[in-house]
Amino acid sequence: MFFVTGTDTDSGKTLVSTALLTAFNREAARTGAAHLSLGVKPVASGCEITELGLRNSDALKLMSASSLKLSYDQVNPVSFEPAIAPHIAAKQLGINISPEAILAKLDRQAFEQADFCLIEGAGGWRLPLGDGRYLSELVQQLNLPVILVVGMKLGCLNHALLTQEAIIADGLTVAGWVANCVDPNMSVFDENLASLKEMMTAPFLGCIPHLTQADAEHAANFIDIQPLLLK
Repeated sequence: MFFVTGTDTDSGKTLVSTALLTAFNREAARTGAAHLSLGVKPVASGCEITELGLRNSDALKLMSASSLKLSYDQVNPVSFEPAIAPHIAAKQLGINISPEAILAKLDRQAFEQADFCLIEGAGGWRLPLGDGRYLSELVQQLNLPVILVVGMKLGCLNHALLTQEAIIADGLTVAGWVANCVDPNMSVFDENLASLKEMMTAPFLGCIPHLTQADAEHAANFIDIQPLLLK
């Protein structure tokens, strides 16, 4: 089980998560192993009201890419309609979203059925949950290795290194990192990527270029999942 975080809100966590799940599914199919994949998103804001209840597009994409099929509430137990910081949405509704409250809503027994499980965060590493608590505390309680998605744009070197330092300072391991080109016009892209490869201490899992069709099947072609399977 891994936790997926990003250098920023729009770094591409869901694209990378679904690409990783797709890459795992392909590897399982190639080897003929009956291995199950699962992606979950415990906290999500910016959800749509449907006949079935609140639905988040990122959570739905994770469900589509997962070979283990769970109910929506198992995948996304904490959801908010407004596209605002979750702790603000929770305060408006009088809902407790402390790390312990979120942990209590996670169906960890169901997650254990998966051979490859990703828990996708919201925002960046220090996502506030209110009352001085952070989503990173949930990852600490679960003691999960972290996959870092670096949104490739101006400023990404600083964001990536600071996030890596924070994860390690929290006593956790960065299992790998993925570069995701969010800015197609980023200057000296190759030089920035080379700098990251030199400075990041975790395994490099791939670089997803700016895709006109940003879907999991296409993005998975640029992912190397092997370093994660060895853990």
